[in-house]
Amino acid sequence: MTLRSASIALAALIAGAAGLAMPLAATAQDGPLRIEITEGVIEPLPIALPTFIPEGGAAGDYAERITNVIAADLEGTGLFRRISQSAFIAPVTAFDANVDYGNWKAINAQALVTGAVSTDGAGNLSVKFRLFDIFSEAPLGEGLQFGGTTANWRRMAHKVADAVYSRITGETGYFDSRVVYVGETGPKNDRRKRLAVMDYDGANAQYLTDASSIVLAPRFSPQGERVLYTSYTTGFPQIYELNVATGSRNPLPVPAESMTFAPRYAPDGRTVIFSAAQGGNTDIYRLRPGGQPERLTSAPGIETAPSFSPDGSQIVFESDRSGSQQLYVMPAGGGEPRRISFGPGRYGTPVWSPRGDLIAFTKQNAGRFHIGVMRTDGSEERLLTASFLDEGPTWAPNGRVIMFTRESAGADGQSGLFSVDISGRNLKRVQTETAASDPAWSPLLD
Repeated sequence: MTLRSASIALAALIAGAAGLAMPLAATAQDGPLRIEITEGVIEPLPIALPTFIPEGGAAGDYAERITNVIAADLEGTGLFRRISQSAFIAPVTAFDANVDYGNWKAINAQALVTGAVSTDGAGNLSVKFRLFDIFSEAPLGEGLQFGGTTANWRRMAHKVADAVYSRITGETGYFDSRVVYVGETGPKNDRRKRLAVMDYDGANAQYLTDASSIVLAPRFSPQGERVLYTSYTTGFPQIYELNVATGSRNPLPVPAESMTFAPRYAPDGRTVIFSAAQGGNTDIYRLRPGGQPERLTSAPGIETAPSFSPDGSQIVFESDRSGSQQLYVMPAGGGEPRRISFGPGRYGTPVWSPRGDLIAFTKQNAGRFHIGVMRTDGSEERLLTASFLDEGPTWAPNGRVIMFTRESAGADGQSGLFSVDISGRNLKRVQTETAASDPAWSPLLD
């Protein structure tokens, strides 16, 4: 796919401190620089990223930290390789200095990012950057400037990285996002579980609940301000909704005398689908604003893990109605489902991509667990991982990366979070403070 080099208007609202992405003077031109994500990248694109210029003595530490986060974001995709600053022919000493393209060509750089950081005495921070195509000897889009508080310097770094990623790949970024998950402590036979939320890369972890009761399967709302999850506070599974900002929570109204679990929001952020076990049968229900739960399935067996399509018109779910655990798709209001999984083994935890083109799933076959993807009609199945236990995929906001839980074998086995791109490459662990499971990615932050 070709590079989009048109100017990008980004709004940076930094945790209550308004910050505006302001275009800087530059001329945008089309260039040959491109990365094709869907088929994987064998050779990462060499990118020059000099440490951002501190404009004022107090900005020096932030400039270095922001540059390092940008580099980690880009290199962490497997699509970019940062060129060592020791290879630079001449240092970058000023943000508005002319670019000597010959010097960057000599060290085989294909892209150059320059930037500057400034602070004031009131705890505010400003970050600006430019991106250049070395081959075409031209800027790639307009420069941008982000403003916010010093406490939110990492978010501004992620926003710069998102803009660079977007201009070179033509895809929306995903670095300025968060992940809600279950933080786990204690031995395998007595795990303590708490809801936690962190930056997509594991930084800034915060706990949303205590460990007084088991919690499972948190799911962000489409706006990222609320989380649905299952709790055993009452001694049996029940769905709660939690406000991330205030910590307040409320149980969802559910069918009487039932156990409820596996909740997920509709794209409108108001309707909820979930599973309820009642009278020896587990079915999928829908709860619309101001209404009562409506049962959408009625076949004998277990039907669970529902997930809406991005347009809200369909639901994918897992069911053992055929005798083994398989994936089905049905209209959002219920109706006759169609089976879409036909390979060997069992399929579960389906999640519709935010792009609408793929469904991610967990597969168990021949004693191994896999994270895989397939087209929405079940065609073109591809397995991306294989291990003792991989499960519970969640999509990055741009639909190009999947995060999931991996648990190691043995009595001392631990759960951790991993990510992989949809080509099956760039498998890596996400660093968390404790053992972790059940990740759910937020949308891009405002």
